[in-house]
Amino acid sequence: MQIAPIRYDHPDAQKLDAEVQQEYAERYGSEGDITPLAPEMFAPPRGLYLMAYDDAQRPVATGAWRAMDRNGEGYRDGDAEIKRMFVVREARGQGLARAILARLEEDARAAGRVRMVLETGTQQPEAITLYLSAGYEACAKFGVYRHEPGSRCFAKPLR
Repeated sequence: MQIAPIRYDHPDAQKLDAEVQQEYAERYGSEGDITPLAPEMFAPPRGLYLMAYDDAQRPVATGAWRAMDRNGEGYRDGDAEIKRMFVVREARGQGLARAILARLEEDARAAGRVRMVLETGTQQPEAITLYLSAGYEACAKFGVYRHEPGSRCFAKPLR
């Protein structure tokens, strides 16, 4: 497996983004994630978008972080928010999400961010298990889904 930075508007990123949106729709019965995202949000040094490729150079996993600071949605100054963590079904169980998460944390720390935060939902128990096992703890809700009962927010200090 190879993990490389790419832009959020790269065709491979768009392909996996469409797949994760479909999975959200299946799990939550909705149209997918409505969080507004744009390629510049993941541009270094205020973010990073990673893509994992298998040995045949097929895109199989993604993960990103974006810088967030105090605002009306509950973020704090110095936050780095995880977005678009996703592994295609046939590549799950190989440690890709954990490897991407570690790279994202390292990059956000190097960029001066002080806390990594993320939002997931109750219909993604494997994601919750991953984050808890990686040292994340439940925190006050933030972001677009902060008022949704099925939303779960987690945080981990980066320093």
